[in-house]
Amino acid sequence: MKGYRISVIRHGMTEANEKGLYIGTTDLPLSPKGAADLAAKMDEFIYPSVHKVYTSPLKRCTETADILFPYTDQQVVDDLRELDFGEFENKSIDELARRADYNEWLRGGKDARPPKGESLEELTARTYKALHAIITDMMYEGLTHCAMITHGGVISNMLSCFGIPKYPPSQITAEAGGGFDIIATAQMWLNSQAVEILGYCPYDRIGDPDDDI
Repeated sequence: MKGYRISVIRHGMTEANEKGLYIGTTDLPLSPKGAADLAAKMDEFIYPSVHKVYTSPLKRCTETADILFPYTDQQVVDDLRELDFGEFENKSIDELARRADYNEWLRGGKDARPPKGESLEELTARTYKALHAIITDMMYEGLTHCAMITHGGVISNMLSCFGIPKYPPSQITAEAGGGFDIIATAQMWLNSQAVEILGYCPYDRIGDPDDDI
């Protein structure tokens, strides 16, 4: 049975990431260091050859796609954007630590949301929509290996909710320019809304492309 493989990769660093700020919907570009680090990763590791790149609409993702997959068609998927942090956006943990609403949000469940922001439950719903749209497009177009460029929170949420085997979000975090390979068959996705987590991406130059997590 045909499998549809996706290399799910986090964007490169922005200046806000480097400062330790919550950065969600703010449309920042890659920092000079972030772009340079991606170029260095391309020298150190092997990124796969893919048929198409599905990307969040935010600049830090489209610019990452341009660097890592410069000759590959891109398709923007709006639902791949990062969590909306609302009033916590562009603030550091130190700035927020004494706010009661921040600590309440940290203690809350999937339906907790920052003031004027988005809950994890809402993120999960649109993450499902994005993954379903991508897998359906791959099936329709006959594409067997594509890349997805998105955000750290989206990746952890997506794989903890829909990935097999099951991992808590804390165990499937992606570093800048890194991520995981997943695969789905039509039957697996349509019947169970599940994808198999294969291993890390990009690949070691002298290692196994499917290095276990």
